[in-house]
Amino acid sequence: MSQFDQLPEGVTRETMECDVLIVGGGAAGLSAALHLQNQIQKHNDAVAAGTKPGQPIPEQMIVVIDKASEIGAHSFSGAVLNPKALEELIPNFKEEGCPIDSEVKKDAVYYLGSDFSFKLPITPPPFHNEGNYIISLSKFNRWLATKCEEKGINIFPGFAAVEALYEGNKIVGVRTGDKGRDKNGAPKGNFEPGLILKSKVTIFAEGTRGSLFRQVAKKLDLYAGKNKDVYEEGVKEIIQMPAGTVEAGQVIHTMGFPLSKSIGGTFIYTLPGDKIIVGLVAYLDTHDPLLDPHRELQKLKTHPFLQNMLKGGKVIAYGGKTLPAGGWYSMPKLYGDGWMVCGDSASMVDVQKLKGIHLAMKSGMQAAETVVEGLAGGSEFTEGITKAYEDKITGGFVKEELYRVRNFHQALSKGIVASMPLLAVQEITGGRGLQDPMPITENDADTTEKVVDVWGPNGFEEQLGQLPKPDGELFFDKLSSVYLTGTMHDEDSPNHLILKNGDICRTVCEPNYKSPCNHFCPASVYEMVPSTKEAGKKDLQINYTNCIHCKTCDIKCPFENIEWTVPEGGGGPQYREV
Repeated sequence: MSQFDQLPEGVTRETMECDVLIVGGGAAGLSAALHLQNQIQKHNDAVAAGTKPGQPIPEQMIVVIDKASEIGAHSFSGAVLNPKALEELIPNFKEEGCPIDSEVKKDAVYYLGSDFSFKLPITPPPFHNEGNYIISLSKFNRWLATKCEEKGINIFPGFAAVEALYEGNKIVGVRTGDKGRDKNGAPKGNFEPGLILKSKVTIFAEGTRGSLFRQVAKKLDLYAGKNKDVYEEGVKEIIQMPAGTVEAGQVIHTMGFPLSKSIGGTFIYTLPGDKIIVGLVAYLDTHDPLLDPHRELQKLKTHPFLQNMLKGGKVIAYGGKTLPAGGWYSMPKLYGDGWMVCGDSASMVDVQKLKGIHLAMKSGMQAAETVVEGLAGGSEFTEGITKAYEDKITGGFVKEELYRVRNFHQALSKGIVASMPLLAVQEITGGRGLQDPMPITENDADTTEKVVDVWGPNGFEEQLGQLPKPDGELFFDKLSSVYLTGTMHDEDSPNHLILKNGDICRTVCEPNYKSPCNHFCPASVYEMVPSTKEAGKKDLQINYTNCIHCKTCDIKCPFENIEWTVPEGGGGPQYREV
């Protein structure tokens, strides 16, 4: 036990019993909670009416915990919503006040050269978005939380799950993190010990690279026989435009400029109130050690196509996150004794369409249906019971959509030109392609190459001359962008970003790779400063209070030298608009 877990003398952790525990208050977790309560009511009504045999399910204590200070504060996405899961969960969602920014009315795809652009004459089917909705995921999840609370569901924001509790290999609950420790782990005057939360069944819905589920997956070997899990990193801004200049409901995707050494693309959405969302997504299995999505987003706005669109605009919000990209063949085992996993934590994102919200919601709902069946049967949530969840996933549209693009990331990672014939064959064969499954054998960290091998001896310095100067209106340096996220962590709290060996940063990583974490981090968390150990060299400084919880550092450090752990509950970004 480390000093970060030891309790002061005479202090004990409180134990709280619940029936169903959901770790994560995003779209997956909240949909699971709401659907669970609705399905219990539906079961009980049917039993009472005599249309269904069996006994009514007694009132269940359903608990949702989330590390954010409030629901929605850490929710960040594209976000274009396919409404198919929402229509099932809340059929009258419009009448119930669902915060939709705009229905998609137009879509288009452009190719951007260095100083020109052209529109594809036909929008490829994966980019058809008519009938979908542009939303703020942050606002959407806040609204879902109000619907849950109206049904009596207990939602506890500011509680970060740090440890799964076991009886053998059965998960029986979680422990939440302590609050009020100083940088060295010693309790401060406002110290609060974490809770022991015991449950009959636990649903993991933490989002991308869920830190607790990763511990569970390692202990239970849940990725055995699977492709490596790989990721993409996205950043986006909301830009306020002059009154009367924006037609809401447009979705535009671009490819080409500004990315040259990495695979990726951009998205542009138009909102009511004369706002434009501009975002960029890049594959993290790039060879480029200097990939910097924030830098590339700033460069994107210098293009004539964007300059014309954004004239007179001012950036009012910014954020960054990673999304799982491995798809169907990178999904872990989805169930076990006392638990299930859903949404982004289970790699349920259609990376061809860049959509995952409806898949997260549906998987959460199917986990909830599995719970109801177990409760109705009076069963313990053994692996034999929770296996029904996987059967539901494989029998519904989650598998249908993910299986169709099961080899997409693997093909596109080979480069735009090399991938085109492969993707064409996949389209013809329903996703199979020339090889099925198409393997992913390397983690994103393993693909990183030395700067000189990617850029040559002077290549990157030449690129720097193309960067726009920050003006506080349309162009921002990274630290100024971080301010727009509202991120906050107690400065006298333990550093949640664990550096395993600082000597590697100084002696190998900086000289050969130019410290990739200084570039890929969208929040200026990592910085090389003059070394106190070795003259003329640099040490890594971690400004952990800047962290916006994207977890890129945990994914892309070429030496896997940084471990992202959950900080004190309540810390992190304060997303509202994005």
